[in-house]
Amino acid sequence: MRKAKPKKRLILPDPRFNDQLVTKFVNNLMLQGKKSIAYTIFYEAIDVVTERSKEDGLEVWKKALVNVTPAVEVRSRRIGGATFQIPTEIPPARKQSIGMKNLIGFARKRNEKSMGRKLASEILAAYKDEGGAYKKKEDTHRMAEANKAFSHFRF
Repeated sequence: MRKAKPKKRLILPDPRFNDQLVTKFVNNLMLQGKKSIAYTIFYEAIDVVTERSKEDGLEVWKKALVNVTPAVEVRSRRIGGATFQIPTEIPPARKQSIGMKNLIGFARKRNEKSMGRKLASEILAAYKDEGGAYKKKEDTHRMAEANKAFSHFRF
């Protein structure tokens, strides 16, 4: 590599829960630099989750995030004119990022009144091992399992 690796940016904890993971999630949720709106959406979702599940909303969200975080993924690699799907383990930072993006993406596709409620529903579904984000993780794992025979082609 010609260039030096970029420095990791310091992520400040969020104002309400004092948690860096929440800030990372809100940064993924944010559109067009509107961070205050993203925080409002996230806090509304956590309040709705607390109300519906009768448990600590933040803990439910963390468990849901763990449930939708994949451990392996398949990567395409061209060998001798054929393209193989090779299962590879995912680095921890990328795992977390994929989990967050899946949770947010499938929440956006839901049909409900506000984004806060959509996100709350997706969080509760993921907490119960259901919903689109959890299904996506399961599909990823299933694909990796199906292509396990090609794992000796690893990079």
